[in-house]
Order: sequence, then structure tokens, then C-alpha cells
Amino acid sequence: MPIEIKLDVMLATRKVKSKDLAQIIGITEQNLSLLKQGKVKGIRLGTLEAICCALNCQPGDLLHYQAEPTD
Repeated sequence: MPIEIKLDVMLATRKVKSKDLAQIIGITEQNLSLLKQGKVKGIRLGTLEAICCALNCQPGDLLHYQAEPTD
């Protein structure tokens, strides 16, 4: 998938543990782990908003679009 999730980088930058973020935003640690690994097909805007609020960041800080090369 050309969209990379950089949540692990932001967690390290903010010095926040995954367990703590999951509790703050109200999702399970397992679901947060799947999100961090990019193993989800989508993310609810409410969840994205909660993550941004908790980490004091913008959605663009968490998501990176890598265009696929064209021949």
C-alpha cells in the first residue's frame, strides 16, 4: 500500500507508550498495534482526531503517501 503509517515514530518522538495512547483514545492495544503495523484497511476520522489530539500533531505527521513508480 502506498500509504505508510508513521505512528511508531510519533510515539517515540512524544515519548508516549502504545499502551498509554490506546487507553487515552479508547481503543484496544491490539487495534493500535495493527494500526502501527499498517495492517488495517482504514481508520475512522474520529480515531485519527483522537490520536492527533493526544499526541499534539497533524494527520500528515502520521501518514505518508509514497507514490508508486510508473513505467
